[in-house]
Amino acid sequence: MNKAPVDLKGRSLVTLLDFTPQELRRLLDLAARLKSRRRAGGAGALLAGKNILLLFEKTSSRTRCAFELGAAEEGAHVTYVGPGTSQFGKKESLEDSARLFGRFYDAIGFRGYGSCETVRDLARFSGVPVWNGLTDDDHPTQILSDLMTMEEHLQKPLAEAKLVFCGDTRNNMAYAWIYGCAKMGMRFVGYGPKELTPDPAVSARAAAAAAPGAEISFSDDAACLAGADVIYTDVWASMGEEDRIAEKARLLAPYKVTQELLARTGNDNVLFMHCLPAFHDFETSTAVACRDLGVDIREVEDAVFRGKHSVVFDEAENRLHTIKAVMVATLAEESAWADRVETASS
Repeated sequence: MNKAPVDLKGRSLVTLLDFTPQELRRLLDLAARLKSRRRAGGAGALLAGKNILLLFEKTSSRTRCAFELGAAEEGAHVTYVGPGTSQFGKKESLEDSARLFGRFYDAIGFRGYGSCETVRDLARFSGVPVWNGLTDDDHPTQILSDLMTMEEHLQKPLAEAKLVFCGDTRNNMAYAWIYGCAKMGMRFVGYGPKELTPDPAVSARAAAAAAPGAEISFSDDAACLAGADVIYTDVWASMGEEDRIAEKARLLAPYKVTQELLARTGNDNVLFMHCLPAFHDFETSTAVACRDLGVDIREVEDAVFRGKHSVVFDEAENRLHTIKAVMVATLAEESAWADRVETASS
């Protein structure tokens, strides 16, 4: 573990752009040790006495479970306020809600609509750390999990890795990856239609915060797949875009992740990654309903999703360990947990 003093207590996780590469490395190292300790049967109480609010405007599986289980395993209490179950933003303003929440809770996990500014405002008015569990323009906790998964599988440092994001390169996952690659000095290629190229401001923000060696580019030419270490994709229509499913499927069908696409990387060990949930078969009501309307929304072939290159469930598991690391690192002094975790997992 990196012994350099990196105390993240009291910090919010709004976007990875707010963190230095050294701070992100500290979170990844802590997540790895927490995972090792858990697999060895160890238990902790690093969040004992803490009360955490999960304020979710959007539905969730992995993010909610990771926050709730991670907090419970470290001794914290969690209150979950799900979609449509509070007055937040309806009969009560963000500021008024945040001021109340800050008096009840030690931290807030937020997942919702709007931009990262919603998370910043929650932190400003509540006075407690707020963690971004997904907004319309970012998904930092997912990227931490993905970076951890890459380190577990790649035979090279992150700074030498090339990631190609296939599909809609202006959705929140693409933006989150642009920021993650910039901070970790990685190569990011957005492979998708020109109509869905990101706002130039996104690339500008990433460039301003980029570590040495980072490269961000976009292409609609399959030649960009060559040499990729990771092929990444996401669903073609994000939450709130249900009325655009047919349009997006037509536009993005050429960028579907297939075995042929993987072969074009020229890398027998290329990883396939996905934040989940994924449309890869017709075992969901949504995929069937779209198929019945003549629309195939599967962004990845089933053979790829279930194949040897896929590490999607490793990613999903690592949501628990990285989110737990974020909670521990931002709610406790570094000196209070570093030795305890290190000793328990050594």
